Amino acid sequence: MSVTIVPVQTKRQMRQFVNFTLELYKDCPYYVPELTIDTKATLDPKKNPAFEFCEAQPMLALREGRVVGRVVALINKRVNEVWNYKVVRFSWIDFIEDYEVCKALLDAVCAWGRERGMNKLEGPMGFTDWDREGAMTSGFDRIATLATIYNYPYYAKYYERYGLGVGADWLEHLVTMPEVFPERYDKMANLIRDRYNLKVVFAKNNSELKNVHAKRIFALLNQCYAHLYGFSPVSDKQIDKYVADYIPFVDVSLIPLIYNQNDELVACAIVMPSLAKAMHRTHGKLFPFGWWHLVKSLYLKHDDTLELLLIGIRPDFQGKGLNALLISAMHPVIRRKGYVKAETNCELVTNDKMQNFWNYLPHETHKTRRAYIMDI
Repeated sequence: MSVTIVPVQTKRQMRQFVNFTLELYKDCPYYVPELTIDTKATLDPKKNPAFEFCEAQPMLALREGRVVGRVVALINKRVNEVWNYKVVRFSWIDFIEDYEVCKALLDAVCAWGRERGMNKLEGPMGFTDWDREGAMTSGFDRIATLATIYNYPYYAKYYERYGLGVGADWLEHLVTMPEVFPERYDKMANLIRDRYNLKVVFAKNNSELKNVHAKRIFALLNQCYAHLYGFSPVSDKQIDKYVADYIPFVDVSLIPLIYNQNDELVACAIVMPSLAKAMHRTHGKLFPFGWWHLVKSLYLKHDDTLELLLIGIRPDFQGKGLNALLISAMHPVIRRKGYVKAETNCELVTNDKMQNFWNYLPHETHKTRRAYIMDI
């Protein structure tokens, strides 16, 4: 039976788009859905500032009138300018276990991209690095994080069958936080702090984090991530949106900020309690009861695992041990609040400094993921 690809143009089609994965993964205990309201907002040009420099088209795959897959074809013009290539990305891609459906979706993205002058296909990649990216290639028996994609094992097999090659590989680690922080870490942290005249700061409250530190954090991330795979700088409007959406809900005691003697932010870590299990229980819906699972996990009884969303270190301070200073500063808070594990998000395999850093703490590399690329 043939597969038909149709562009999402109506509210009904958008509901089908955001609800498709809820059915596809309804029996999977490891899948962590996005909230459908967030997906709709991300794909809405009126609500997502990334549309200032991106073009996107959500699509559905239909077979005999039934939705069997979905995808977003996406062009980030800023990334293409920065990296000097002509790439169309595929994102928010999901499909039943049928290669013909996967092929039809990718064929449609290629055709859409060629019409706009693109000559490469890449994905899964979102509008920016702040969207979920990279197909999972191992760790299928582990629950995903809030910020990462979960997909069935057949996805990667179909991408390779289609002819997609390796664009980038990422690792994810599950770190056990020791009751007593390694002495060598503390010594290293103290030595680095004194040598470079640094101070570790925690915002007193969310208002201070928002009004004093937030824009400095994103300016720092634009600097230190500039060389990473597929990265494009975050715009002022995007920063304003991220600050408004997320800062009110973070635990400021888990966000160490390192300033130098000139009051310049040179490093930070963004850490939050894991919401993976709570999000799994929402089934992608805030109402009628999904909100309760999030509130409970955030404010009443949190999970024993943290998500290490990111660590940012200004380029001129990289390789000088500031990772140790950040983790050392967080460790007392982590233990006091009862967290015993921390899960990293995607770290490039080629990021040797970050990979070597975890060797000093008990950890396992429990997930891998990949971005694929090919000429079209």
